[in-house]
Amino acid sequence: MEDAVLSEKDRNFAEFRRKVRDAELLSSATQRLLLMLGFSGRLNVIVQNGKILKSGYEEGYFRNHAAEVVSGE
Repeated sequence: MEDAVLSEKDRNFAEFRRKVRDAELLSSATQRLLLMLGFSGRLNVIVQNGKILKSGYEEGYFRNHAAEVVSGE
């Protein structure tokens, strides 16, 4: 029975690695929102014990967006 548990853990870890490698960590709704915003910055997510501990983003999008607003005035 322990072998079955280990193989299930192995399968879960392999699926996690695949999602990281293929950049499938965000939900499709979040990806659509980022596309609609034209966001091209960096998102950071820190996970501890299986829960999101902290998340954040770099403000490159907002600097670019602010420049577009200023030049559009």
